[in-house]
Order: sequence, then structure tokens, then C-alpha cells
Amino acid sequence: MSESIAGSRPTILVPIDPTPDAEVVDVRLSVASQWKLMWWRFRRHKLALVSVAVVALFYLIAIFAEFIAPGDPWQVNGLYKYVSPQGIALQGLRPGTHALVASRDPETLRLSYVPDPEQWFPIRLFVRGPEYRLWGVVQTDVHLFGLGPEAAEQPFFLLGTDRLGRDLFSQIIYGTRVSLSIGLIGVLMSLTIGIVLGGVSGYYGGVADMTVQRLVEVFRSMPTIPLLMGLGAALPTKWPVEYTFFAITIILGIVGWTGLARVVRGRFLSLREEDFVLAARLAGSGERRIIFRHMLPSFSSHIIATVTLAIPGMILNETALSFLGLGLREPAISWGVLLQSAQNIQTVSLYPWLLAPVVPVVVISLAFNFFGDGMRDAADPYGR
Repeated sequence: MSESIAGSRPTILVPIDPTPDAEVVDVRLSVASQWKLMWWRFRRHKLALVSVAVVALFYLIAIFAEFIAPGDPWQVNGLYKYVSPQGIALQGLRPGTHALVASRDPETLRLSYVPDPEQWFPIRLFVRGPEYRLWGVVQTDVHLFGLGPEAAEQPFFLLGTDRLGRDLFSQIIYGTRVSLSIGLIGVLMSLTIGIVLGGVSGYYGGVADMTVQRLVEVFRSMPTIPLLMGLGAALPTKWPVEYTFFAITIILGIVGWTGLARVVRGRFLSLREEDFVLAARLAGSGERRIIFRHMLPSFSSHIIATVTLAIPGMILNETALSFLGLGLREPAISWGVLLQSAQNIQTVSLYPWLLAPVVPVVVISLAFNFFGDGMRDAADPYGR
């Protein structure tokens, strides 16, 4: 149900709880905070609510990747190269999987492993497996799920293996942490640069505004993909994984700040002449306090919406760079690194499960976009 309130305040169209008393509704809307109005507006966007749950699930996977992955993503096993996905086989309501048995093609004599429908093992929760250090601190061997002790000698490759016999599902779980962290850190870096330069440009104007805007135009005039490829190719190939990770993050942050800087500049230009800013100046507030205590909080919801829409772009840029071999490289594990093996069309035609890392990339990109759409609508609770 929507209500329209006329008077000194603009028209407000927000969802409210059903109530027969219109005066109670009027009072609730008139005293509601900005964030309360945003929440009422946001919860109308059903896809955005679902996307919040999906994004939260992905970040939980990234945080507890070692615990969730059933195996060691770096373990090489020459006997199980290019094993097709075992999948999940149900017996009643109990999930399980079939055992892998060796099979040799009578014509090509190529050895492969296929599921044996006669042998079935249940998938259990909280099983023991390869040892790991959770967050590099807690030493344990407990995994969220896997095959029980009765199948200790049986491999468990839910999504198959790659050319070195490594478990693809465990690699995707570990890659979630790297890909999502690069997207988040890159956006935070671009957020910092965009707020500082956009704020200086919009608040002070004049020479500062002209300088920042010309810098923005220079960055935006450069083709993004060739620029990223050039900067990625400039990274030394002998760098450790940690150096390459931070270098890629910095590159993505530097390239992606221009859009947010223009948003911040436009908001500062419209707010610097408002009455509350003038009142703060007359009260003796310094420029730093006016900017960070009065102006920025007044459009923080717009910044959140912009950041939410920028994260999938960062993730896709990292995936593209790593896919082309110009970003992260093995032994680092990210979705883009995993997709490098899918560059060869012949390999993909024989082993299509190597394209599995595309699924989380698509899902998280759609989730962030729907989440950003909901935040963008909720950021203006006074609009229609």
C-alpha cells in the first residue's frame, strides 16, 4: 500500500504495513528515518532480496573456503586426469555418489574413469579429509561434507577434474575467495579515490574542478580492456602470487574510480548551496567536518548503490585478465585462472565440465546487479 503526503515534504511513495488507521500511517511516514524509508522501498524488490541472500552465501563460502571444499585444490593426481563429474545420486532422500571404476576405450585404448552404478557411497556431513589451516591459524581436517570412512580409498570429484587430476569443485570454492576479495578491495580503493577527487572537484570548483574533470576525461577516453591488458602484461611474471594479487587489485581500483568521482562531484555541486551547509558554516564548522559529517552522509545511500553495481564489473575484469593470462597465474586460484584451461575449443568439446567456473561468475554478477538495482531504487525513497 502506498501513501502520498502533501505539504512541506515531497511526495513519499513507500511500502508500509497494512493498517486501517490512516493517521497512524501518516505519523509513521513523517517521523521515519532515511534508512527506514530505504528499507521499506528496498523490500518491495523481490529479486533484490533474493540477491542479498545469494551474495551473502557467496561471501560465506569465501570466508570458510577451506572448510567447505571437500578436497585439496592443489593436490595433483596423475591417475585421475580429466575425470568426468561424479554428480550426486539419491537413494531415497539420502544423497550419495557412485564409485569410480577404470574403463578403457577398446578403439583408442584411452583410460578413463566412469561412475559404477553398482557401488554407491553416502555423502556425509562433517567428515575428515585433507588437513588445512582455516584462515591460516586453525589446524584441522574436518570438512563440511564428503565421503565417509567406509569410502576412504574412493576419490570424490563432484564436478570432475582438470588436466592434472585436481578436484575442480574444490578449486572453484577456493577461487571464490580470491575473485570476490579482488572485486571488493578494488571497489573500496576506487571508492576512496572517487570520493576524495570527486569531493574536491565538486566542493571547491574552479581550478580544482577543471583539473580533476580533465583527469577523469583522460581515463575515460582510454579503452578499458586494452588498458587493463597493457597494465596486466607489464607485471613481472616472476612475482609471487601475493604481489600479483595486490597489483591487479590496485590496477582495477585505479581504472574504476572515474564513474564514482563524477557521481560524488554532481552531488557536492548540488549540496554545497543547501541551507544545512550554510548553517554549518555559520556555526563555525570546518570544511572537513562539513564534508564528512554533513554532506557525505546525506547521499551515502547513493554511494552504496553505486558501489554495489561496480563490484561485478571488478570481478569480470579480473576474470577476463586472468583468462587471457595477464592477471593472476597458477598456483593462484581464481575463477579466471580456472577458465584458462577452457581457451582451447578442442579441450572444451572433450571436457565440457571445465567451463563450470563460468556458472559462479554469471550468478554473482546477476546477484550484484539485481542487488544494485534494488539499492538504487531504495536510495531515493521520495521518488516514484
